[in-house]
Amino acid sequence: MQLSTAHHDERLTAPRSWWGIAVMTGLACALMLLPLGTLPLLAGLVGGTALAGLVVSSYGSARVRVVNGALAVGDARIPVSALGEPEVLDAEEARAWRTYKADTRAFMLMRSYVPTAVRIEITDPADPTPYVYVSTREPQALVSALRAARAA
Repeated sequence: MQLSTAHHDERLTAPRSWWGIAVMTGLACALMLLPLGTLPLLAGLVGGTALAGLVVSSYGSARVRVVNGALAVGDARIPVSALGEPEVLDAEEARAWRTYKADTRAFMLMRSYVPTAVRIEITDPADPTPYVYVSTREPQALVSALRAARAA
């Protein structure tokens, strides 16, 4: 068995404004503990900022990869042999597929802060999932990697 040389690796990180919100959450925690003294204030600042930063980091650390003949999106691994032709979605079309065109059976890795996406039909008749929707900042690169992996 020959492994595919097609490769795409992208990490969908949270926008900078979300990190600012995490710092503001830490400041809010510090202000709530202000009446208790300096040490609780500092503990609230550090603890609140760290906890909010952990939430932002865990949500914003989704990975989109095409490696070894499979599309790895978040925790899912889908062989490219089970995928149809990928479709690049611009910002307006991606919003439509996230909202009124969406199918509840679809596998979706969507991040609202990423305007573009790729939609790929599932061709496996045994799979009830109609398509995969993947938010990506590099839709053309993802489509190229999927096509190269399928051709390999």
